[in-house]
Parts: sequence; structure tokens; C-alpha cells
Amino acid sequence: MTAILIATFLTATVEWVEAYTIILAVALSIGWRRALEAAGTALLALAALTGLGSFILTRIHDLAVMQLVVGIFLTLFGVRWLGKAVARGAGLKKLHDEDAEFAALRARSEIHETRAAWLIAFNGMLLEGLEVWLIVVALGVQTHHTLAASIAALAALAVVAAAGAMLRKPLARVPENTIKFTVGAAVLSFGSFWVLESLGYRWPLGDASLLALFSFFLLGGLALVRLYAPKTREVKVI
Repeated sequence: MTAILIATFLTATVEWVEAYTIILAVALSIGWRRALEAAGTALLALAALTGLGSFILTRIHDLAVMQLVVGIFLTLFGVRWLGKAVARGAGLKKLHDEDAEFAALRARSEIHETRAAWLIAFNGMLLEGLEVWLIVVALGVQTHHTLAASIAALAALAVVAAAGAMLRKPLARVPENTIKFTVGAAVLSFGSFWVLESLGYRWPLGDASLLALFSFFLLGGLALVRLYAPKTREVKVI
């Protein structure tokens, strides 16, 4: 269960940091009350989605089918995060910059219109939170720890909110790429483990195989960064 909580907390931290940047930009235009109202409405929508998603998955009584469905979701999520982290680590893609994102948001003309800005805050919180929702539901339902996963996501929200309240500026120092690299490898491990198990494969080390899979994906990702980084530097020189 510890691995589930850590993966959920780290995933949520990254997404809430990105959501906070949007809320901050909106709040400086239309005020904190309206910006937080939009964020709160989005959180209520996410809570409803979590309940609905958990209910639907728990209606699947065939364990193999549920493992396959959850495993596919997690595999796609893990590949996406790990792929982005590798590309950024190798220099193939720019690192995410919260300060630049904040500046771009503040430059948008619609952010100074109350209704449009409210929708920007709502959509930002909802879209960033959807990945948190996916992790909470997928990992929580499969391991029967949905409540614990939800608490981990809320704890991450509290940490980000507290940091944002103190600093009142984009949280640019959060090591997003490192977190995405680690969480991507971890979630990909869970996903591939459950997909193959649902198809009848029996892991020789049982649940301990998750650690081996995590090491494989993590070291493989680092190897890809080393493989492509020299080529990237060569292109930059040209």
C-alpha cells in the first residue's frame, strides 16, 4: 500500500502545482474569491467522478477483466509520463517552466474578463485533476485502497495550497521532471504487471516482481536519456 500512496501523492503534487499556476494567474485578475470558487467547483466534479469511477469498476466482478482494464489505463499513463520525462531529460523537449506558463496566462486577454477567467480556472483545475482522478481510481480500486489513495491526493493538494499561500508565486522549484520520471516508471510497472497477470501470466516472484519491473523501466529510461542526449547536443551545436 505504501507504493500506492507515494505514487498517488507524487502524481497529485505535479498536477496540483500546474493547477495552482492557473488559479494564481486568474486570482490576480478577478480576485481570490472567484478563482477559488472555480477551483472548488472543479474539485467537486472530480470527487463525483472518483465516486462514479470507483462504482463502475467495482461492478466488474471478474477480477481478470478488472485487472486488464485498470492495467491498460495505467500502462498508457505510465508510458506518457515516462516518455515525456525521457524526452525532457535528453533535451529533445523543453523542461516544463511554471514561470513561463504563468507569464503566458497573464498575457491572455480573456483572463481579465470575469466569466472567461472563471472558466479558465475551472477548466485548468478540472483538466489537471483528471490525471489525479485516474490514478486514485485505478490504483485505489485495484488494491481496495481507494479511500487511502484519495487521502494521499488531498494531502498533496494541502501541501501545494500551503506552499502557494505562503509564496504567492508559481511553484517553479518543484522537480517535476524527476517526479514524472519516477512515477511514470512506477505506474508503468503496476500497469504491465496487471495486464500480463490478467492474461494468465504468473509472475515468478509474485508481487516482488513489481520492484524488478520498476527497476527495469527506471534504468531503461535513464539509458534512453544517455543514448539520445549526445545526439541532442550535436544538433544544438549545428
